[in-house]
Amino acid sequence: MHTEVKETGRFERTLTVRLEASEFEGAKARAARTLSKQMKIKGFRPGKAPLEMVERIVGADRVKSEAIDLMLPEVVAAAIKEEELDPATAPTIIASRNTDDGSMEIDVIITLWPTLDAIPDFSGRKVEVEPPIVEPEEIDRQIDALRNQFADLEDVDRPAIAGDFVLVNVSVHDGDEEIEEAAANDLLYEVGSRSFILGLDEVLIGAAVGSIAEGEGTLPEGFTDRGGDTVTLRALVKAVKLKRLPELSDEFIAEVTDFDSEAELRTQLEESIHDLKVQTARAEFESRAIEEFVADLDLELPQGLIEAETESRIRRVFESLQNDGVGFEDYLRIIGQDQASFTEGMQAQAVSALSTRILLESIIAIDGLEVEDDEYREAVEALARSADNSVDEIEEILASGGKKETLTSDILQRKALERIAAAAEPVDSEGNAVDLTLTAASSDHTDETPAGASQDVEE
Repeated sequence: MHTEVKETGRFERTLTVRLEASEFEGAKARAARTLSKQMKIKGFRPGKAPLEMVERIVGADRVKSEAIDLMLPEVVAAAIKEEELDPATAPTIIASRNTDDGSMEIDVIITLWPTLDAIPDFSGRKVEVEPPIVEPEEIDRQIDALRNQFADLEDVDRPAIAGDFVLVNVSVHDGDEEIEEAAANDLLYEVGSRSFILGLDEVLIGAAVGSIAEGEGTLPEGFTDRGGDTVTLRALVKAVKLKRLPELSDEFIAEVTDFDSEAELRTQLEESIHDLKVQTARAEFESRAIEEFVADLDLELPQGLIEAETESRIRRVFESLQNDGVGFEDYLRIIGQDQASFTEGMQAQAVSALSTRILLESIIAIDGLEVEDDEYREAVEALARSADNSVDEIEEILASGGKKETLTSDILQRKALERIAAAAEPVDSEGNAVDLTLTAASSDHTDETPAGASQDVEE
C-alpha cells in the first residue's frame, strides 16, 4: 500500500491510497466469497464459488465495489495514522480508478478540525446590552405578591366584579349534551384571571349569589377531540368573596419575612432584582460578544464538517420528536416552517456552533489555558449544591460516567469566554458604559456552574 496526501483546502486533505494488484485481488476474492454465500450457484457450496463465476453472475463492478468496502476502512485507517492526520468527520471516497499495472487508486477526502493560527484582537469592541435598572414598580409588584399570599377572602352581598373570588359549580353544554369532563363543582375561581374555560369570566361578571349565569365559552385546545369547540357555560354562584390584602406595615413585614421593616425588604428586593438583571445582561453580553467576534473571523469551515454537524442536529430533533410522539410534518406546522427553511435554519445553527467552538478551543490552545485544582473543586462543589448531592457523590458520578473530561472542557471554555468578554465593553443603546457588577452580598454567594455541566451529571 502507498499513500499520498494533497492539500485541497485550508482544513481539507485528499488522501490517495494506492493498492497493489496483489492486495486488491485478495480483496476481490474475499468479496466473491461473501457474495456467493448469499447465492445458490449450481455445483458450488455457499461461499465456495470462484471469483470468475461470481463476477459473471453479479458483474465485475459489483465485486469491485464490495472489495473496496471490505478493504477501505482498514486501509484508510492505516493511511491516516501513517500520515498523522486527525479527521473531524468520517472520511469520504470521491473517486477510484484502475491503473495500467493492475493496481487500484482510491481518493479519500479527509476533513480536518479547523484551528486558528492566532487569536484576533478583540479589544475595544463595544457590545450593546440592556442596562440592569430596577424600576420602583418592579419592587411594588413583588411586595404585592407577598401581600396576596396572606390575603383574606371575605363574603360580600353583591354581584361579582373582576378581582373577586367566586365559589361556583360550572357545567358545560353542547346543545342538549352535557360535557361532564369539562364540568367543575365547588370551584373557587378568581374573576378576570381567565384561567379556566374561555368565556367564563364574562359569564361571572355581574352574577350574584344564588343565580345561574349562562353564556358562550370555548373549550381549550387539546381538550379531548373537542378542543376549540364553542359551548354553553352555566355557572351556579354559591358565594362571592372580596379579597382583602393585609395592610403594608413594618409589623406585617416582620411577621411574614426575615426582615424587620418595609424599607429593609425593599432594599433586599432591589438588590435581588438588580442582580437577576445583571446575570441576564451578562449572559446577553457574552452571547452577543462572541457572536460578533465569530462573525469577524476569517474562517471558512469545511463543507463536510458543516454537513456532519447539520445532520447531527437534525437527527437529534427527529429523535426528540419521536420520543414525544410528534410527527415531523406536525412539528413544521407548529414552528411555521417548511422543510427547506428548517434545514437552512439547522445549517445556520451548525455554522454558528462550530465557529464558536473553534474560537474558544483556539483561545484555550494558544493561551495555554489550564484548569487549576481549586477551579475544578469549585465546579464540583457547585454541581453538588445544584443537584443536592454530596461532593463525594458528584465525584463518583463524574468518574463512573467518564465525565471528568467534559467538566474540565466546560471550565476551559468558560475561561476562554471570559477572555472574550473581558476584551469587550458593555454599553447601552446610546453608547454609555453599563455596569454589570453584582451587589457585594450577592457576589459572595454566587455559584457559577460551567455551562453544560449540570445536565451532564446525572445518575
